[in-house]
Amino acid sequence: MTKVEQAFEAIPRINFLPAEVAPEANFDAPLPIGYGQTNSQPTTVLMMLEWLDVQPGNNILDVGSGSGWTTALLAYLTGPAGKVIAVEKVPELVEFGSSNCHKLGIKNVEFHQAGNKFGYEQKAPYDRILASASASKMPQELITQLKPGGRLVVPVKYSVFVVTKDKNGKVGQTEYPGFAFVPLIG
Repeated sequence: MTKVEQAFEAIPRINFLPAEVAPEANFDAPLPIGYGQTNSQPTTVLMMLEWLDVQPGNNILDVGSGSGWTTALLAYLTGPAGKVIAVEKVPELVEFGSSNCHKLGIKNVEFHQAGNKFGYEQKAPYDRILASASASKMPQELITQLKPGGRLVVPVKYSVFVVTKDKNGKVGQTEYPGFAFVPLIG
């Protein structure tokens, strides 16, 4: 079992869903969480987290944290020595995600209301950045907030990109086409 599969076992999706869709927690499909947003398809989340390659002690940014499920999974993966900064545009979802993590006793997370720029510059740079909504173009602000040696996983239109920044700051990327996400609100 991979580290990400262990995280899925430790942090069940059902704890991050509104009551009306909770019975569908085991379906491998995105589920509505209100405000036009979704809790992403588990298979997609699993792939994105594998690509992100979180290491213990990482400082992580979770963009579009929604229900807080990916935030909690990231918190598990980085462990108590790490930190996850979650940003979300919808105020009600900031509260929902924060409350969901709090109920499970997850302490290495901070939730913030997203501003007018992508990311959260106040706590940058980050070892890892995960975006859970689709940008219309590659968000350069997120690449700027990535540490040398860091990794960003971000949907852009209908592909997921894995962006790496080497120790010298040189950026490379790999594209995985064939995905659909709710739009990233900027």
